[in-house]
Amino acid sequence: MASRLGEMLVTAKLVTKEQLEQALQMQKKQGGRLGSNLVQLGFIEEEELTEFLSEQYGVPSINLSHFDIDPAVLKLVPADVAKKYLLIPLNRTGATLTIAMADPSNVFAMDDIKFLTGYHVEPVVASEASIKTSLGKYYGVGKSLATIKDAGMDMMNAEGDEAFSFSTPGSEGGEEAGSEDWDQEVGDFGDLISGAVEDMELVQESDDTGVAVAEAEDAPIIKLVNGILFKAIKMGVSDIHFEPYEKAFRVRYRLDGVLHQELGLPLEIRNAITSRVKIMANLDIAERRLPQDGRIKIKYGKSQDMDFRVSCLPCLFGEKIVLRLLDKSNLQLDMTKLGFDEKQLADFQEAIHKPYGMVLVTGPTGSGKTTTLYSALNQLNKISENIMTAEDPVEFNLAGINQVQMRDNIGLNFASALRSFLRQDPDIIMVGEIRDFETAEIAVKAALTGHLVLSTLHTNDAPSTINRLLNMGIEPFLVSSSVILILAQRLARKLCQKCKEPIEFPPEALIDVGFSEEESANLTIYKGKGCSTCANKGYKGRIALYEVLPIDDPTRELIVRGASSIEIKEYAREVGMYTLRDSGLTKIREGVTSVEEVLKVTFGN
Repeated sequence: MASRLGEMLVTAKLVTKEQLEQALQMQKKQGGRLGSNLVQLGFIEEEELTEFLSEQYGVPSINLSHFDIDPAVLKLVPADVAKKYLLIPLNRTGATLTIAMADPSNVFAMDDIKFLTGYHVEPVVASEASIKTSLGKYYGVGKSLATIKDAGMDMMNAEGDEAFSFSTPGSEGGEEAGSEDWDQEVGDFGDLISGAVEDMELVQESDDTGVAVAEAEDAPIIKLVNGILFKAIKMGVSDIHFEPYEKAFRVRYRLDGVLHQELGLPLEIRNAITSRVKIMANLDIAERRLPQDGRIKIKYGKSQDMDFRVSCLPCLFGEKIVLRLLDKSNLQLDMTKLGFDEKQLADFQEAIHKPYGMVLVTGPTGSGKTTTLYSALNQLNKISENIMTAEDPVEFNLAGINQVQMRDNIGLNFASALRSFLRQDPDIIMVGEIRDFETAEIAVKAALTGHLVLSTLHTNDAPSTINRLLNMGIEPFLVSSSVILILAQRLARKLCQKCKEPIEFPPEALIDVGFSEEESANLTIYKGKGCSTCANKGYKGRIALYEVLPIDDPTRELIVRGASSIEIKEYAREVGMYTLRDSGLTKIREGVTSVEEVLKVTFGN
């Protein structure tokens, strides 16, 4: 409607072309409907715009303040749908439902209402401001940030909510915050929100979705969500969790691998927040029973981009939403800075530069496997190489590499993508994850027929990866012939270099960790005290711990004769393999991380 309405207003000489262009620029920058932006800029009165729409579309115009709507009529149209299309049901007469709309030309909205209710839809036009006021009055949406704060204080003081009390960014979860803490937290978000409104721009994949985003939410909710996203970007957060519970709605940030409660919100805005995020990700806001996945792309600052991977999961008290921040500017592609020691790096680089074979990177979700693989691909990315990747999802776009997004719903999975890759004259293939026998079988065959294959598996350490492949059904002689190196990894938090300080640590405890008796007596152990640089956490950033297992001839013999992972590990250690714990001990010696972090992410020798 936006461009058509603008043309009609210019033709009717109610606004000038210059004013229309200014309103369109405002719409592009911060969203909103064109008519509303023209009103905000003072180019046209709201009543004048409503009367114009009434005349143009031949529908009556009304003043919603004169109506008292029957609750039974309101129940016919869900709040999310009313917000999405900016309309409100007025009354029902027989088989006809009268609805007040800000855009009476929106036939899609009328079709949806007709489908939802089964009634014939009769539109009337009302001003956007009056519809938003009525939505707040009848559906409880459109609250101001001040109202959100008041509701938040009521929730915080309710009995039984101690576990989900508000906490300031510097406080540890579980400590209840008073009104001053809440004022400070809202103040912090307020500063970010005001900047976010000016600096953030949602990038949509299709034009019609942009209209839905502009119309679907009230300004306070948009500002609040923008503030949450913007603060996460500034803090370097990896994930944002929106979590609804019976008596609380909390927002948590994962910073350096650890979740911290960042904000508590009133329950009554739960659905509004959820709908806003789903609309930004181009998801179905009416679908609350099934999981959904999407993506948000925003621009902020002068020219910076940020992608968010969005996952919605129906839970007992609403939909939990997790956003993964995909910041390409923080992607570390320099292999020498990932945490390898000298021998490990040499072994890994030798393996990825071989003409064929399989290199496997293993570890749990969130252990940095993708970063390691991307750094390898970056080093291999040459004009002479055809590199194909199958990923689920594609986290970062790498120039010069052919990346394929998996879509299981249409049959595009790792196995089918691999088959297609082999017909695309590849030199190097990266498979996001080997999940089943079919994918493993094709990957092994590709590695045996002149291709370098990089992939990941979920295993606890490098030697146990062999048993994982055998359990999938791959023959031992195929595993021994195709796999050339296995790398296991974990991420440990780095001590903040600004506030780390030496501490007393019992030598007996260091011996239990894995240090020798002699070394334990003279080793200096550090711990982060906490400062403004690290948000009083004592840690800032993360470093990878690696376990690199090259598959040499003796290891191949062990695999073929069915040796256990313990036997393979014992042999590998005899010939110099560093385990994950050994890698962690090295980082402790260097003062990079703490004993607690190494114990948390490694099992032992």
